[in-house]
This record gives sequence, C-alpha cells and structure tokens, in this order.
Amino acid sequence: MEAIPSAVAARRRQRTFVPADFDASDWGQIEPLGQQLLDAKLGTADEAEAWVNRLSELYAAIDEYGSRKYIEKSCNTEDEAIKKAFLHFVENIEPKLKPMMFEMKKKYLAADARPTGERYTILERQWAADVELFREENVALQTEETKLVTQYDEICGRMAVEFRGKTYTMQQMAKFQEETDRDTREEAWEATVNRRMEDREAIEDIFDKLLPLRQQIAENAGFDNYRDYTFKALHRFDYTPDDCHRYAKAIEQSVVPVIHQLDKERVEKLGIDSLRPWDASVDVLGRGPLRPFNEDDIDGFVATTKGVFEKLDPTLAEGFDLLRQAGNLDLDSRHGKQPGGYQANLEETGIPFIFMNAAGTQRDVETLLHEGGHAFHTLLSHEEPLAFLRHAPMEFCEVASMSMELLALPYMDDFFEDSSDANRARRHQLEGVAVLAWIATIDQFQHWLYTNPGHTREQRAEKWVEIFDKFGHGTDWSGYEDVKRSLWQRQLHLFHVPFYYIEYGIAQLGALQLWLQSKRDPKAALANYKRALTLGGTKPLPDLFAAAELKFDFSETTVAPLMKAVSDDLATLPA
Repeated sequence: MEAIPSAVAARRRQRTFVPADFDASDWGQIEPLGQQLLDAKLGTADEAEAWVNRLSELYAAIDEYGSRKYIEKSCNTEDEAIKKAFLHFVENIEPKLKPMMFEMKKKYLAADARPTGERYTILERQWAADVELFREENVALQTEETKLVTQYDEICGRMAVEFRGKTYTMQQMAKFQEETDRDTREEAWEATVNRRMEDREAIEDIFDKLLPLRQQIAENAGFDNYRDYTFKALHRFDYTPDDCHRYAKAIEQSVVPVIHQLDKERVEKLGIDSLRPWDASVDVLGRGPLRPFNEDDIDGFVATTKGVFEKLDPTLAEGFDLLRQAGNLDLDSRHGKQPGGYQANLEETGIPFIFMNAAGTQRDVETLLHEGGHAFHTLLSHEEPLAFLRHAPMEFCEVASMSMELLALPYMDDFFEDSSDANRARRHQLEGVAVLAWIATIDQFQHWLYTNPGHTREQRAEKWVEIFDKFGHGTDWSGYEDVKRSLWQRQLHLFHVPFYYIEYGIAQLGALQLWLQSKRDPKAALANYKRALTLGGTKPLPDLFAAAELKFDFSETTVAPLMKAVSDDLATLPA
C-alpha cells in the first residue's frame, strides 16, 4: 500500500473516544458509544463541553464514512457492490442515527449547565430547531426520499448520446454548443435533448412520488407546507420567504434587462434572425471554442489551477495540493458517473473531496475554481474542534466558492496561450452573472411547487414556463415547446436538496462585492476572504458577511449597483 503523505496524515483528527478500529457500517458498534453518551451525567458546564466534544468525534467518524459511500456511488453509479454499501448506510445506519442524534441534542439542551459564549449560542439555536422539527415517523419517509433521489441519479448516470459515430456523456456533449458551425450546434443540441426526453416520464414519476412524501414530512412536523418546514430545517434564521421574493423582484428589475441587452448584441453579432437554444454558448465573432485544457490531460488541468491559486496566495495552493496528494480529486467525465460537481467534507481526515465532470471547457475551469473555494473554506475552518460548528450557513459557503471564480479572473492567461482567449474567458465569467436570473427561476418555481401541493403535471409545466419566461433569455423555442416545459428536470437540486438554490444568489451578490474589493485592493480582499472563511459556522450569517466586509442584503439597493459595475466592465472588455 502506498504511504500516506505526512502532510495529509497530519490533518487527520486523533480519536480519544471512538476506537481506532471503529466500523461505521456496523450499528452494533455505533449504538454502545451512543448509549454511553446518553447515559453520561451532565452536571456542570465543563462536563457538558467535554460531552459535546465526544459526540462531535463520534459524529465525525460516522459522517465521513457516509460521505465516502456517497462519493463512491457518485464516481460509479453502475457498480452493484458500491450501490449496496451506499444503500446499507442509507437504509440501516442513517434511520437509526437520526433518532439517536435527536436524543443527544435533547439531552444537551436539557442540561442544567452548559458552556457559554457565542459559539455555543449558535449551536444551541441550531439544535433547538432540529429538536423542534424531529419526528420519528419522518425517518422512514426520509429514507424513501433518498432512495427515490438515487433512482434519479441512476437515470441521469445512464444517459449517453450517440453523436456522429461516438458515444458521449451529457456533460461532454456541452462542448459542441461552442462550435462555430450552427448546424453542428443544432444537431448536437437536438441529440442531447432527445436523449433527455426519453427519460422525461420516468423522471416525472419520481418527482410525483417525492412531492407528497415531502408534504407528509412537513405535516408530520406541524407545518402546512414543505417550504416552511424546510426553511427551519435549513436553519434560515436571518431571512424569510418574503426576502426571497424581494430578491426575485430585484433580479427582474436589474439583471433581466442586462441579459436582454446581451442577447440583443449576440443576435446582431451572430447575424441571425433570432436566438435559438443552440446559439447561447458559441463565440459571437465566430472564433473556435475556448479550450483551456485537454480533457485527456486532467493532471495538467490540476497543475495549472494550482498555479493560479499560487499567484493568489501560496497557502491556498498548498491546501489544493493536499487534495491531490490525498487522492481526493475525481475530475474527468466518464460513462456511469453521476452528473454535476460538488465538494464533500471529510470530517476526520480534514481534507475535502472534489468531484466533477470535466470535458475540456471553460465551464470546467470555473467549476474547479468554485469547488476549490469550497475546499479552502473546509481547510481554513478545520481548526474548530466541533464538527457541528465548522460549516457556515450555505449562503456563506457559496460566497467562498463564487468569490474564487471572480478572484481568479486576473490569472486566466495561465490557461491560454493567446491573451484574447483569456479576455474571452473573463467576459464569459462576467456574463455568467445571468445565473442570478436562473437562480430566481428555480427558487420561485420551488416556492410554487411546495405551497401548491396536489398540483398536476400540466399545472407544474405551465407554472414553470410562466416563471422561466419572466426571468429567461429572449430565446426562440419554436418547435421545442415540449422541451422547454421539461427543462426543470435537469436541475438536480430540485431532486437532491429542495430549496437549496437561493443560497447561490445571495452568495453571488456577496462574491460580486468581494470582486469589487479586489479591483481596488487585491491583498485586502483576499485577507477579508480568508478571515471570514476561518470562522466556519461560529458566527451568524450577517456577521460572516461583515467579517469579509460585505453587506448581507439582496434587495434592489445592493443588486442595482453591482449590475452597473458588471455592465461597465463588460463594456471595456473586448468581445
């Protein structure tokens, strides 16, 4: 067996309560440790603090095991042994762990004396919400939910397209949308959407099962709808559904007009009558697709990205290299691999895992920078002793990732020999703030989905089109209306993590503020970035934004000036 590099080994947390040979797939080993904690006496604040540290150690060991099973399943959706191990954890460990953790949190909150300070105030606020929401009868429903989502992953993982004599994954097909030949783009787009449409009904079936399941979970916990239940479950203490609607209104007023102006310029420069779905990604001046790296040279892609991090901050580059040394990068796209990309925390090892599907596109560069930002957040906050407090609210976790995409813009030349290509990459990133409108689309759709239980598929499709048209591009969908009605199925968040999407919008506004800081003073901006990330989840959400000198606001007051800054920069960048 290859020796573990010392720098990697040094990150691993040492156990003092959980045995070294502990097997988290065996409930027979978990239960006695849990019972020992449940039987413990919590008479003083010191005893309660020592107790919660032991619980954190046990939780970290189990959580890392579960994360690794999920990672393995993501990397190979077709391996039956991997699937079996993942489902064993989902079906036989998690359903028993959830009620045990509920009892743990209840015990801690009921203790006569508990440690004081802001860190513990944050912990108690979160645990109080969890205890209030927990229902024994929901454990089985949540297990069924996970199994249905796994079916969705399997369907998506099997998707492949035969195109001009070769087989491609759905992610690999995306590169053809950058080809200058319009017929090629159209043919590739049609081949891709036709393949997706083959599974449309199967995916609708899964969603039709998920919706009432989630509604029942909410009702069991005393809520009228799953939206309100989820806001509390996600610990959204600092904003409300009304704030999300306020965000959507700001996007409609300040972002959608910019999108329409960019679309108008695209139509004019391409010399076409109308913008079709296959015209969105091609270079407007007829240049070939940006190819920042060879999809067959993932090692080269990693090395270049590390070089960019080195220029930003050598400690960031060292952190990124730890992932490589630990074997915690799976970046290439291949058949049977789950779509998408993510960063997974590994609580004991202390070194996160990055998963993605690289196909040699500029979007892959943005994805690795994004997930790299998440990894830096995990690495910088790892000194926090409690696993429960290492992770910031997701609205700030996404500031860590989205900011990294923008902070790296000055170094795009590292990926290209031609400086004009680097400028194209920068322009692509800034034009990408149009994602703010897509986030509003998905978020507003979810608000409707879960506050209108019992709706039909037809009603769902009609509402989707209505919201999509409000925030979307001026694209001509003639002849493809049915495809348009099903576009929501591609958004895996709707299946995996309902309502986890507005976070990206809130965070993008924070990231844009940090980008403006970096234009004025790059070193100060990076110092603010690292200082805030080091805090993990030990501060409330507005305080985390303040630590990076950012405003926690997503109304028109914040959105309008940020969009003006983006528009001004785009006006100076070559097309």
